[in-house]
Amino acid sequence: MGNIEGNYIKEFDAIVIKNKKDYICLDKTAFYPLGGGQPSDIGVLEWNDKKSEVKEVIKKGDTIKHIIKGELPSVGTKVHATLDWHRRYSHMKMHTAQHIISGIVFDEYNKARTVGNQIHADYSRVDFNPASFTEKDLEDIVNKFNKIIEQNLPVKIYEEEREILEKRVDQQRCNLDLLPKFITKLRIVEIQGFDICPCAGTHVKNTNEITKIDKTKKERKGKDTDRIIYSLSK
Repeated sequence: MGNIEGNYIKEFDAIVIKNKKDYICLDKTAFYPLGGGQPSDIGVLEWNDKKSEVKEVIKKGDTIKHIIKGELPSVGTKVHATLDWHRRYSHMKMHTAQHIISGIVFDEYNKARTVGNQIHADYSRVDFNPASFTEKDLEDIVNKFNKIIEQNLPVKIYEEEREILEKRVDQQRCNLDLLPKFITKLRIVEIQGFDICPCAGTHVKNTNEITKIDKTKKERKGKDTDRIIYSLSK
């Protein structure tokens, strides 16, 4: 059982290898499981003139559980899976946007680190520490963000040994020092010429796919911690 690589996969065929009370496991999947501040993909499964909803996907160890609403296909059944592409693509744009915002804040505001984030299809949020943003700061962050996406920067995803990455990045900028030491190979998301960060989420392949920031607001979330909530224009 494993992931099908490729953020732009919209549908795929697979074989059911486990059938439990409310979930199934597939021999391969393109559904992103809940984690890393990003919701799971949802979608539908079709087989033998039948159809059920995939309402959530959860990863437990090496097991990826597809939580099903409706009838469950039996073990050995070949199914055709279709992702909710609007939701998936919205998450891709939002998550890449979060990397850009986090990079701007670290570079421009006393190396404030990203200490939490939550991606949604219509809005998202990032928490920073230490930070105390003014309305003018938010305006400047938005302006810098919009200039970056206009540069049409390629976004590359690849794996790299941790010891190699440690030699070429600011470990605090990408929170590399917070990852457990036993993780020696990392999945890297690199916005060419701007940001390099270990991340398991889904992302676009060029910043020109991201629309400009539509709205922002800030909230105080504790000592020295500010939250930036943002949405992207339609």
